[in-house]
Amino acid sequence: MRRRIAIVGYGSAGQCAAVLLARDGHAVEVFERVSRPGPVGAGFLLQPSGLQVLWRMGLLDAVLQHGAPVGRLFGDTPCGRAVMDMRYAGLDPRLTGIGLQRGALFSILASAFDGHADVRAGACIAGIEDAGRTLVDADGTRHGGFDLVVVADGAGSLLREQVGRVRLDQPYPWGALWCLLPARDWPHLRELRQRYVSARKMIGLLPVGTRPDDDIPRLSFFWSLPTTSFDAWQTAGLPPWKEELHALWPEIVPLLDAVSDPAHLARARYRDSVVAHWHRGHAVLIGDAAHAMSPQLGQGVNMALMDALALCEALRTGGAIEAALDRYQRERRRHVAIYQQWSRWLTPMFQSERDLVARLRDLALLPAGRLPPGRTHMLRVLSGTQQGLFGRIALEEAFVDALAAGLQRRVDTRSAP
Repeated sequence: MRRRIAIVGYGSAGQCAAVLLARDGHAVEVFERVSRPGPVGAGFLLQPSGLQVLWRMGLLDAVLQHGAPVGRLFGDTPCGRAVMDMRYAGLDPRLTGIGLQRGALFSILASAFDGHADVRAGACIAGIEDAGRTLVDADGTRHGGFDLVVVADGAGSLLREQVGRVRLDQPYPWGALWCLLPARDWPHLRELRQRYVSARKMIGLLPVGTRPDDDIPRLSFFWSLPTTSFDAWQTAGLPPWKEELHALWPEIVPLLDAVSDPAHLARARYRDSVVAHWHRGHAVLIGDAAHAMSPQLGQGVNMALMDALALCEALRTGGAIEAALDRYQRERRRHVAIYQQWSRWLTPMFQSERDLVARLRDLALLPAGRLPPGRTHMLRVLSGTQQGLFGRIALEEAFVDALAAGLQRRVDTRSAP
């Protein structure tokens, strides 16, 4: 059944939904609040769960062309004490994460969406009426006659409460400063590296490869701090901050030579949003609009991609919209719920002033990850394949083989004379 569908928001969730719904023959109209749609954020780690969605969309090769394979996540303290050491090979030797710039994924999804040029940019949708059939923008203009409205306007959603039954929606007190840096001669180009000072400071470097308009390999850099300290950090200027960086992690200081102004680092804030019911009438939430959480588990983009695919598959079964949205919600909430709990529990271990919690983390996390049951569980959580406390989402064998083959082609191409 061909439907007229509006998508509010053109981030990863909205883009992925637009591609899939248009391919299914629906008439898709996209509304984006910013005047020039583009990526927001430096980079992220695509997990096997999200990569499988991109494989089903036929976009895995494009992602592997630009992304950076990341086989290991390692974190330590300034004195060299290892706190975390996880390798995807412990789950399956063929698996890996892929570090990717947000700009690269934006370009890949935009190229796959025939309606990209027709996105209604600068349209801030502030309301939904007529049981999800009509949108009202900030100027009072009504856009109506939709069979379905997909709300994908992110963690700071303006429409969440109009669509879902919200249990919790609050900002996290901690955020991050981030930027992209040239990788240069950084020796850990297949690893996410983090350094911790208790839970009060966290520094990270993630290889994120290239993007279509920039062939320089880059790293996504982040520095954790309370959101209330953003302004004080900027006022203090870069010299004292770089001195602190030198004391904590001297090896990375040369990478930051290009950072000459506080404005070179963007600010990231996070929310914790739990929605008991994800749809109302003919409107439905996906991505961070449905389940914003801390980035500690690195699942945001991956969850968004999985949401978009699950919604499209639910709609393919036909029948009434309400029944299809119920199917979508049941499937995705089973997966998302435990990740929101873990994210809420883990965040104080890495971003807080709870020194005792951080000491317990330093003592227990690494040994737990070395024992077979704990290692398997932690790797399933990392890969995005854990479902509930004991279940898991199976990765298709054809996808795992395609990922391994794509990575091998990448190696062969780059080693060819």
